[in-house]
Amino acid sequence: MLAHIKHESGDYQIDLSKPLDISISLKGNESNVRAWNLDVPVIAPHIEEGFIGKVSEGASVNFNDISFNPHAHVTHTECLGHITEESYSINKQLTNYFFLAELVTIAPEKYQNDFVVSKKQIQYVIGNNKCEALVIRTLPNLKEKLSRKYSDTNPPYLLEETAQYLADKGINHLLIDLPSVDKEKDNGALLAHNAFWQLEGKKRTLATITEFIFVENTIEDGSYILNLQLAPIENDASPSRPILYKVLES
Repeated sequence: MLAHIKHESGDYQIDLSKPLDISISLKGNESNVRAWNLDVPVIAPHIEEGFIGKVSEGASVNFNDISFNPHAHVTHTECLGHITEESYSINKQLTNYFFLAELVTIAPEKYQNDFVVSKKQIQYVIGNNKCEALVIRTLPNLKEKLSRKYSDTNPPYLLEETAQYLADKGINHLLIDLPSVDKEKDNGALLAHNAFWQLEGKKRTLATITEFIFVENTIEDGSYILNLQLAPIENDASPSRPILYKVLES
């Protein structure tokens, strides 16, 4: 199923029958990825007097309650409402869902006592490529990312100047396979978030950050069409399912 896309930067062809899902699903058990010192999400039958929402317990339907935090438990997409006093909902801010994207792989480099994604690294891998979305896969890229417990591990993050560079370059949608673009413990500074959304200038209200993705090693770096879909929840962030479609050679 081929689709021909006419974009301001050129014409592209993709195969809609070959989607590449780069999301991490939500599971109600210990195998679920998590961060920020939260416990596991809960997916369990709804219980009230005389009713257990489980067919094997005698109900006519399975009827589960789900309790989780999108920032800590699942692939999620967030808007600037994540860090502003003013309320912004990702469901209102993201109204287009297809973007020209570039997938890059980066090995975070040593910076003081941390590992970071630097401006220099981004400049090198992007080059002169033009894209609306940037998908960052970090190394090492192990299956463990699907179930890792990130709390108190000081994962890699983006330097402030890196996020500023992405904003200056006009990249509106940033996707990364880490729990946050910022340092785990930074006393609330959130330098990369602030720089990407330009809170000290003209706010980039349509820009989004997607965290906790997972890009299989079999997916090659290069140009893609990104389909970024959300659960329609009025919140600063929502669980999301980013799908890549490889741009085919013409």
